[in-house]
Amino acid sequence: MADKRPELLAPAGDMERLRMAVLYGADAVYLAGGDFGMRAFAGNFSPEGLAEAAAFAHAHGVRVHCTVNTMPRNDEMDRLPAHLEVLEAAGVDAVILADLGAFRLAERYAPHAARHVSTQAGVTNYEAARAWHDLGASRVILARELSLEEIRAIRDRTPPNLELEAFVHGAMCVSYSGRCLLSNYMTGRDSSRGACAQPCRYKYALMEEKRPGEFFPIEEDGRGAYILNSRDMCMIDHLEDLGFLDSLKIEGRAKSAYYAAVVTAAYRHGLDALAAGEPIDPVWRCEVERVSHRPYSTGFFYGQPGQYYDEARYVREWQVAAIVTGCDGEGNAALSLRNKFRAGDEAELVGPGLRPLSITVPEMTDADGLPLLEPRTPKSVFYMKLPRQVPPWTILRRARDLPARADG
Repeated sequence: MADKRPELLAPAGDMERLRMAVLYGADAVYLAGGDFGMRAFAGNFSPEGLAEAAAFAHAHGVRVHCTVNTMPRNDEMDRLPAHLEVLEAAGVDAVILADLGAFRLAERYAPHAARHVSTQAGVTNYEAARAWHDLGASRVILARELSLEEIRAIRDRTPPNLELEAFVHGAMCVSYSGRCLLSNYMTGRDSSRGACAQPCRYKYALMEEKRPGEFFPIEEDGRGAYILNSRDMCMIDHLEDLGFLDSLKIEGRAKSAYYAAVVTAAYRHGLDALAAGEPIDPVWRCEVERVSHRPYSTGFFYGQPGQYYDEARYVREWQVAAIVTGCDGEGNAALSLRNKFRAGDEAELVGPGLRPLSITVPEMTDADGLPLLEPRTPKSVFYMKLPRQVPPWTILRRARDLPARADG
């Protein structure tokens, strides 16, 4: 068992996702302001929103890391000092940087924030990690292409006070450390400047110039081509191997609040079990299957993952039906609707500190106390008797209405 417990670092694309990550067990969250972040379409935070986010997180004992990890051009560099001053005023605990110039400016304009080196910097060896440490970095976020053996070698040959962080769950980029030109070429949206359109996730076919509208598969075998096929990473089964790291990072600032909550909770319980010298409860392993994901792998941790030749489209089998906004000791709950469902449906409750609980949805009441079988208006408030008291921000989820499988 590890001598220390690694930090669990969760994504926070907007305020709702930040609340979920904090309440479901993150030690720290990472987010971005309205500029200079690698997820331009994640929602992100205004200056006022950054201050609100930091205050909420800090009130719950959770640290806030802010991404400033694009590669700025000259005109953008002129705006960067003011942006860093906003982060300093908001009270963020760390800034995540990839550009050397931005790294130096952060020392001057956000002096109370630790400086972390982004995975975009592509640190793959101990000399690079040492160099960043010599320049003032307190943490290096390692390239995702490293094996566990390589990471251990970096740990052994770098100063003990240099923290090492690694991604342990979420999407894997088909390009080396995210340095991809495909999005820019096809859509004009630059991946290295926060606007990746993820064209590697598209499904491609071949069209001959004189036969418009006729599509032909690009085949390596009878099922299609796989050169851009990418699985998601999932290391929840291998947390003991990662215990020497300082921070374990969940990818997904552009993903849903539901994803932030469920994946954070699963890894929280996994790390707590590891710290207690206990096996992880299988229910938490099952939780990572209940979010939208591509087929899972262990990335590069145990060597080259090789080409994946099976279907790699997203699995989306569960959806959020409602969010609990309040619940008394008798289980009388107020909920806010997210997706339609009705009385009699089989559903599950999952919440902060709550082991997933299966229920059959009872008859509900509307805001006027009238019987309600099927809430329909998004964000409307309604009432339901639950089997037990649950905390606010508990999720009521149900399986999607999926077509029958061909194999039954």
